[in-house]
Amino acid sequence: MNAKELIRKMLPGLLPLLIFIIADEVFDTVVSLSIAIAVGIFQAIWIFIKEKRFDYFVLLDTGLIIILGLISIISHDELFFKLKPGIVQVIMCIMLLFIAFAPPTFLAAMMGRYGLNTELNEESVRILRRNMKLLSVLLLLHTGLVFYSAFYMSKEAWGFISGVLLYLIFGVYFLAEFLRMYWNKRKFASEEWVPLVDEAGKIVGKAPRSMVHKDKNLLHPVIHVHIFNKERKLFLQKRASNKLVQPGKWDTAVGGHISWGETIEQTIKRETFEELGIELQKTIFIGKYIWHSEIESELIYVFITEYNNTISPKNNEIDDGKFWSKKEIELNLNKGIFTPNFEHEIPYIEHFFDKKNKW
Repeated sequence: MNAKELIRKMLPGLLPLLIFIIADEVFDTVVSLSIAIAVGIFQAIWIFIKEKRFDYFVLLDTGLIIILGLISIISHDELFFKLKPGIVQVIMCIMLLFIAFAPPTFLAAMMGRYGLNTELNEESVRILRRNMKLLSVLLLLHTGLVFYSAFYMSKEAWGFISGVLLYLIFGVYFLAEFLRMYWNKRKFASEEWVPLVDEAGKIVGKAPRSMVHKDKNLLHPVIHVHIFNKERKLFLQKRASNKLVQPGKWDTAVGGHISWGETIEQTIKRETFEELGIELQKTIFIGKYIWHSEIESELIYVFITEYNNTISPKNNEIDDGKFWSKKEIELNLNKGIFTPNFEHEIPYIEHFFDKKNKW
């Protein structure tokens, strides 16, 4: 479930408060209060019938609205009447900021309030918090204007600020978000997309390849294939000198991102042919780990295989390729000849250099 869906499902829980604000712009306080209370009671009854539980937060929201309305009715104070939209917005700001900064456990509990009995992934939480922060900043700025206009501006100016201006601000915000999403969709339309995953490998979203190379929070899956021959020498490729990451260093025989909608097996077949121009009969999975480089975060699936024919890479991303013995590799470790990623994987594969060990 993405952040947009989370926000959509959370909105019903705010209905009593939103109804009160909107109705108060059209009707007098008594009528708007009655409408908001009716909505709150209906919500509580509906949730009880549907889910067999009382939603105490809805009752709390409704109770808060009743208190504000009664104070306004009893006091007949024009200043309080002017400050009331600001007071309500302060409460909404507190709720938005809580969502933006709450720990994941509290956030999950709050989502449960709105019937979201689902596991929140990191990407959904990140986007949700970003939106809540932006909305809370806009609401706080508008609340400041409401309080200022209540004390120092005319009733007509206060009426415009507390009502029409709020809708204009949020209208501009949602229009800007729509245009941003539309622009990103156009911008990345022709680019390769990759899945985003959690630490267990479960898909939680997707992103363009260029974006995952700029944001270390976007964990994405990658395959590495180590190719041995019958002498148990290991084939390594030399990365092209114009590569962005680790140029000119020797690296795993095959490595590549899993594309969106692609299986691991399909990725292995595609990357092996693209990089080395060969087809492998069988690969064996030996483990996975998370790797953080200077530009990205990868969940790497490690495979081994045997191939005994000639390998002649014809790829502009590879300058050279050859088979290395275990001793040759050991003599060149920690000298800047191999990529750090490859040196990290040696413990995964070192016992396969011994012909006595089967796979």
